[in-house]
Amino acid sequence: MRIESDGSSRKKVRTAASCFMGLGHLLYLKEYVKGALFAAVEVLFLACSPFLVKKIVDLVTLGYPQPDLPVRERSNSMFMLIDGILILAVIAVFVALYVISVRSAGASYRTYCITKRFASQKNELKETGNRAFPLLGLAPCVIMLLIFVVVPLVFSIAVAFTNYSAPNHIPPNNTVDWVGMQNFKELMLGGTSWSKGFVRIAVWTLVWAVLSTFTCYFCGLLVAVQLKESGIKFASAFRFIFILPYAVPSVITMLVWRNLLNGTFGTVNRTLQALGWLQGTIPWLGNATLAQVMCIVINLWAGFGYFMMLSMGTMTAIPQDMFEAARIDGASNSQILRHITFPLVLYQTMPLIIMSFTHNINNFGIIYFLTGGDPTVKDSTTTLAGGTDILVTWIYKLTIGLQKYNYASVIAVLIFVALAPFAVYQFKNTKAYKEGEV
Repeated sequence: MRIESDGSSRKKVRTAASCFMGLGHLLYLKEYVKGALFAAVEVLFLACSPFLVKKIVDLVTLGYPQPDLPVRERSNSMFMLIDGILILAVIAVFVALYVISVRSAGASYRTYCITKRFASQKNELKETGNRAFPLLGLAPCVIMLLIFVVVPLVFSIAVAFTNYSAPNHIPPNNTVDWVGMQNFKELMLGGTSWSKGFVRIAVWTLVWAVLSTFTCYFCGLLVAVQLKESGIKFASAFRFIFILPYAVPSVITMLVWRNLLNGTFGTVNRTLQALGWLQGTIPWLGNATLAQVMCIVINLWAGFGYFMMLSMGTMTAIPQDMFEAARIDGASNSQILRHITFPLVLYQTMPLIIMSFTHNINNFGIIYFLTGGDPTVKDSTTTLAGGTDILVTWIYKLTIGLQKYNYASVIAVLIFVALAPFAVYQFKNTKAYKEGEV
């Protein structure tokens, strides 16, 4: 079919491309290879549409109870949920290709309006190959990203809106149903032991993240200043000693400290008793408040070395002229630290502080291997939420111990919502992002 080169046929080309993938290329633009490829994609999609529709229906219903059938033959709601999310990903890819085909038709028509002639079949084939090559190269990565990142993430979020939990809704023996925002209301506003446990753990998680981050940072900064400015002999030996706790795997160090701080036979209590400084025992990890304090102290012991090395590396980049000028003006060491060293080091290390803060919110190893989330408190019998549990360790207990996957998913969603702004801020302040904007 003929089209005009003055731009008046733009609507005609776009309408044809929108009605069927590749139709605009085949009918008007004489780009037969490109149009055939786009058309083949839609034909394949339409051929698979009955299967796709069935999976979407299963995603909506998540199956029906079938008590008269053997367990293996019953509907598995979780498989239906996963399959449905995969199908949604396929549909999203198809929609993206559809949009690309319509835009491609529009771009080809604009080129025709400028050149007043159609591209030869040879040039079209060459151009299509050149443009398709990077897409084909990126396709495996995009597919793997969808399957192993996007789909599990969407699945984890979707579980938060179901009643997937023991004992009455564990497939394949039972089905799972959509419950909307009910889990969020029960966990955050229910007024039960679950909501009380959630609030308590959420507050402790925030306190833990703030204190564990800033104690390590400021202690590391002060140690770095002392090693650099006080003229201590064998400073390199001290740096080596201080970095050892950070270098040793945290699983080993936390298990060692767990035995050292044992209230009954721990080395710390026995040493204090042998020195005559202690008559009874101190429940270092048996009292909730004391155990929380010890978590922060042990994390400080294990983590300050990282910030010490980071601060020392940053201080070496500060011009020495600034320190000399400050001393000539009569500034004391504390004033130099407060007005020169600390602001410049803080400016350079702020992104890493934010990253450390987000890491500590999900710092499973320190809490779990040191205390196991214990000791038990008032609501622990129902919720398994111990006195030192943070949100991520509670998620582990909810999934492994109680099989409350719906509540665990709710907590994971809330953590994601809380940490996403930090991740976006961190990414937007990277050099790669800023250079990309330019």
